[in-house]
Amino acid sequence: MRRTILALARAMAGVSIILTAGLIYCAAYKSFSRSMRNDTAAAALYIAAGLESSGAAYLESLASPGKGELFRGRLNRRVTLIDGKGRVLFDSAASVDAMENHLNRPEIAAALENGAGESLRFSETISRQTYYYALRLRAPAGGDGSPGTPESGPAVLRVSYTTDSVIVVIANLMIITLLIAAVIFILLSLAASRVTKKLVEPINRIDLDNPEETPVYEELTPLLLRIKRQNEAIAGQMRATRKRQLEFEAITGNMREGLIVLDREARILSCNKSARALLDVQLERVENHNFLAIRRDEPFRGAVEKALGGAATEAAFTAGNRRLRLFANPVGDSGTIQGAALVILDVTEGEDRERLRREFTANVSHELKTPLMAISGYAEIMAGGLAAPEDMPRFALKIYGETQRLITLIGDIMTLSKLDEKDEAPLKEKLDLFALTRDVLTRSSAAAAVRNIALSLEGKAMEMTGVRQVLDEMIFNLLDNALKYNVEGGQVRVSLEKRDSEILLSVSDTGSGIPPDEQSRIFERFYRVDKSRSGAIPGTGLGLSIVKHGAALHNAKVEVESDGKTGSRFTLRFPA
Repeated sequence: MRRTILALARAMAGVSIILTAGLIYCAAYKSFSRSMRNDTAAAALYIAAGLESSGAAYLESLASPGKGELFRGRLNRRVTLIDGKGRVLFDSAASVDAMENHLNRPEIAAALENGAGESLRFSETISRQTYYYALRLRAPAGGDGSPGTPESGPAVLRVSYTTDSVIVVIANLMIITLLIAAVIFILLSLAASRVTKKLVEPINRIDLDNPEETPVYEELTPLLLRIKRQNEAIAGQMRATRKRQLEFEAITGNMREGLIVLDREARILSCNKSARALLDVQLERVENHNFLAIRRDEPFRGAVEKALGGAATEAAFTAGNRRLRLFANPVGDSGTIQGAALVILDVTEGEDRERLRREFTANVSHELKTPLMAISGYAEIMAGGLAAPEDMPRFALKIYGETQRLITLIGDIMTLSKLDEKDEAPLKEKLDLFALTRDVLTRSSAAAAVRNIALSLEGKAMEMTGVRQVLDEMIFNLLDNALKYNVEGGQVRVSLEKRDSEILLSVSDTGSGIPPDEQSRIFERFYRVDKSRSGAIPGTGLGLSIVKHGAALHNAKVEVESDGKTGSRFTLRFPA
């Protein structure tokens, strides 16, 4: 109540001061403007009479000390004489040689037509205004201010007066106005404070928890009874609200999806743990903050604003390395929007799977198409009788090679499909990893001998639990790559050791290596580092993908080391 009374009194005083000051300023400025016009017009008539009676001598007297200072100094007058063609013949404040033609000046044009003219021009740079009054003389004027020839037309005498603009005048008077307003506000505040203190003091003494026990004047008794009944109702509502809040927090707190509830002012009412984690919210408490405190990018902000406007919206955006999808829905009652509910889903894994599926389908189609077209071409030549008898074995061998390539590709695809299938885990057994690795090296020795590549194995018996067939394919693919991408007469070293709580199996070669910027992609399906040699080097491009999936099946890690010049080293880290 005290603030209301004070605010009302101050508002009324402020309005009164503003209206009074405005009216006084307007009246004073209007009176000043009228006086300025009358004085300038009188000065113009006075100078015109002197000019017509004394000629050029009178104009020269205006530019000399004495009378000239009267017009150019204290009264801030400027006198200009213009002939009928707009040429400046005399000016008391500037050189006529540097002045342009004045025929287009509104006051000059009006004076030539009507006998007298006036105009007011404002300068924004110096916040001043200049009033011009022009008077047509009865006789023409020459170049020296003396009467001229009739061809030059009637002369025009212009007198100008420069003064501060209304903005500057008001600004100068503002200090006085503010001082008056401050005094009035202080007096009103003191008076209002004394009155309201007597009114609100009994109310301030009311004990809201036990209002019926507070001694007040009789008029407040109905209010105290109502407060008591209201307290009882509020207590019951608070118990029910707290129960519903606990239920809501228990449900939303265990959701995988992020949930944010906003009010109509875009303030956060609730934000569950998943939403904080997905959006990487750093604030300790976000409730009662604007939603921009947790996210400001355009997709998120635009979707929320549309939902608060009444339209259900979806948006996709990223947060760190996550790709998220936002579902923003308005929450309303009887057509009135009360807020918005935001549901945030992490779609990173799903989108990655979909992307890999599309890439895999496209790559499989491409890889199958090449050998099938080769088989079809050779078979068509042979079926059409276009092949010479001596070429038949060579064509048959080509068809056999492409068929084996298809069989290998299909086998690798089936292996990857089994590794991707997580519903049924493969049967694991205890095995000797060193013995298994030695068997794989024995099978690869023939391929190594063709290119004169030396194979070596270091280590000892190492027992672990795993899927024998998968481990066999993992080691074989690492060896196969080491041989295919090695140099003639190179080396491939395989080592097996136990370090701390890990079993390390490493395959090193002396090939050309893998560029550092491509090492993160070599485990992608069908990815080849050397695109120019991908056709010359046999393979399906799925070997390292099988290694990666097999490592995941055994809770192992696969690492690659290479400087891109002097060979590569692949390491499988199995938990011991």
